Amino acid sequence: MSQNSVRYWRTNLRLMLGCLSIWFLVSFGCGILWVEWLNEFRLGGYPLGFWFAQQGSIFTFVVLVFFYAFKMRQIDKRFGVAEE
Repeated sequence: MSQNSVRYWRTNLRLMLGCLSIWFLVSFGCGILWVEWLNEFRLGGYPLGFWFAQQGSIFTFVVLVFFYAFKMRQIDKRFGVAEE
């Protein structure tokens, strides 16, 4: 395996782990761990912790999918493996 491909996969894994960490913090943290504190606030008439557990983690996942695709396009171009 070439040095360029090792750097490419290391960059890809770092991005993936970052996205998964954010998703974990939002879904597990906001939906379970910090739910009591977040329920003191309301969003659209619903407690914020409930909203994160039901909707927020899904919205975060969708945003992260688009962010990942955007960043991977940049990474692919930087390492010369982009599909044009």
